[in-house]
Amino acid sequence: MGSHAHCRKFEARNERMVKYYIKTDGRLRELEEPRPGCWVNIAPPFSHEELEEVAQSFEVPLDFLTDSLDLDERSRYEREEDVRFILLNSPILNENEDENDAIYVTVPIGIILTLDNIITISAFDNPIIRLFLDNKVKNFNPSDEKMFVLQIFEHNVYRFLTCLKKLNSKRNLIEQELYDSSRNQELKLLLSIEKSLVYFLNSLSSNELLLLKMKRTDYLHIAQDEDLSDLFEDIIIDNSQAMEMSKVYSDILGGTMDAYGSIISNNLNLTIRRLTLITILLMVPTLIASFYGMNIRMPFQENNFAFLGILIIALILSAGMAWYFQRKRMF
Repeated sequence: MGSHAHCRKFEARNERMVKYYIKTDGRLRELEEPRPGCWVNIAPPFSHEELEEVAQSFEVPLDFLTDSLDLDERSRYEREEDVRFILLNSPILNENEDENDAIYVTVPIGIILTLDNIITISAFDNPIIRLFLDNKVKNFNPSDEKMFVLQIFEHNVYRFLTCLKKLNSKRNLIEQELYDSSRNQELKLLLSIEKSLVYFLNSLSSNELLLLKMKRTDYLHIAQDEDLSDLFEDIIIDNSQAMEMSKVYSDILGGTMDAYGSIISNNLNLTIRRLTLITILLMVPTLIASFYGMNIRMPFQENNFAFLGILIIALILSAGMAWYFQRKRMF
């Protein structure tokens, strides 16, 4: 957009935050300064002053950059004059050490399309962006902005599907452990998985609305390109599949949590009942011993075998009560 000369001085002072890439000879190469058709990637750490300089240098609205760093922003697209903005939610591993937090959270990826360049920005080191930086995406060329955007969408959906499979495998392992124990640690892990699925479900639903609106309005101008249109359709279908998987896994996990809650409650009731019956059985010899411990004359107390006889009687009564409880299946 005629802003390249203004970016040179800016690049020298912000080399770590803003980087420029171009594809040559099948490999991604970093540039010292921007040129038409290059990919501009903005990575942390950020400061508001630096973002203002980026917005001014590339002539993009500052809101497009700041909204991409807001974790609560929903997926959407906007247009301001010749600048198009796409906000897409993506899953990342939660690095928070708090065991009560979700295993995965979702964060926005901002995609800004100018007349000369495509700009990406995310608040974290995003695995989706990392795939492109590591040159692991086939047929990737930043100069082809339409395909680049579709490839970001495609690998974002694949990332969701991969994370969902990992969460489901983790849930199965935790369930196996819960068969042998009912420790709080496993239940906390299930709660973390449930939180992750809630994040996924909300983000996938928001992404689906974004994709459907973009397809309906032909936001990327690909309606006349059959191959790109088919790819976009496949991405929408895969996103819907990921959303359905999230719903199914969330329902299964919710049912599992309810079932284990009922099992734990039932086991607690059984334990209390057994302890109560044991207490009743122990009260029989305790009651008899209490009578003979009184400071009054009792039958057979002069007999040398009185203690043994009383003990036998107490054991017989306790055994009889135990047999009765067992017969009634109270144990």
